[in-house]
Amino acid sequence: LRDLPLWASVDWRSLPDVQVFHQVFAEDSGNTLYDYMTVYKKSCPQSRRSVKSSRPRYGAVTSFLQSLVTQAEPRFAMFGPGLEELDDSLVQRMMTCPEILLVAGLPQRRIHGIGSGVSFQFNNNQKFNILTLYSTTSVERRRARAEQAVVVNKMFYQDSSTVGNQQAVHYNVIAQVKKVCEVVDGFIYVANAEAHKKHDREEELAHILAMIDPALGPRNRPLLVLSCISHVGVKRIPCVYMAHQLQLNLLRQPWMVQDTVAATLDGLLSGLEWLLEEADCKNAQ
Repeated sequence: LRDLPLWASVDWRSLPDVQVFHQVFAEDSGNTLYDYMTVYKKSCPQSRRSVKSSRPRYGAVTSFLQSLVTQAEPRFAMFGPGLEELDDSLVQRMMTCPEILLVAGLPQRRIHGIGSGVSFQFNNNQKFNILTLYSTTSVERRRARAEQAVVVNKMFYQDSSTVGNQQAVHYNVIAQVKKVCEVVDGFIYVANAEAHKKHDREEELAHILAMIDPALGPRNRPLLVLSCISHVGVKRIPCVYMAHQLQLNLLRQPWMVQDTVAATLDGLLSGLEWLLEEADCKNAQ
C-alpha cells in the first residue's frame, strides 16, 4: 500500500484487485487474509520486467519475418481528454523532440475535421503511424480553453437504451471515426491524471468502449492508456488508481496504463514499446 502509488505502470495481467485497498491486516479478525506478497510480486514493475526478460525471445524473429512479408506500418488511433486539457501539449512535444521520438513522415491523406496521421520512428528502427483524434476543431478547442468552457465532444453520439429499470447510456462513434477504428492496430488513450482537476471517468470509459467496439474490428487490439500530467511537480493520480477509476478490468483485450509527463515525454517510450510488442503479437497470431 506504501509502494503502490509510486509504480509508473500497471497492465491487464498485474492490476491488483480493488479489495487489496480495503482488506484488513489483523489475523485475529476472523476474515480471510489477503496474500499481499503474491499480489506485490505479480504487480510491481520490477517483477514484471524480470518475467518479461526470462521469456523466449521470439518477438524479434517474428518481427523480422513479418518485415519480409509486409512493409505496412502499425497504425494507432490516439484520443482522450489529456490531449486537450493539459497546459503542455503532448502531441506538440512528440512532434518537436527528435532526440526522444523521430518524426518519420506526414502522410498526405487527412480525415476532415478529425486529425491527421503522423509516422514516427521508434529507437531508430520500427516505424509506426499515429492518427490523432480530437474532440472537435482546433478553433473550437482554443475558444473553449480561453473561456474555460466545457468542450462538446463531436466524435461520439449518445445511444440510450433501457436495461431493466435503468436507462443505460452508451456512445457510438461518428462515421469518420468509425473508418479509423476499422483499420488501426491498437489504441492510445491519453487520460488527464492531474489530481486537482475534476474527471468524469464513467463517461471516459463509455468513450473508450465506443472506440474499441468489437463490431469495428478485432477484439484483441491493445489499448495503451497514457496517464498524463502537464509537467513534473503536478500532483498526479497513481496509475493503479487510474486503472480502477476507468474500470479497465472490464475490458477484454490487453491494456496498460503508463505514467507520462507531457512536457518531458517521460514514460512515453515505455508505453509505446509495450504497444508495439502487443500489436506484433496480435499480428503474429
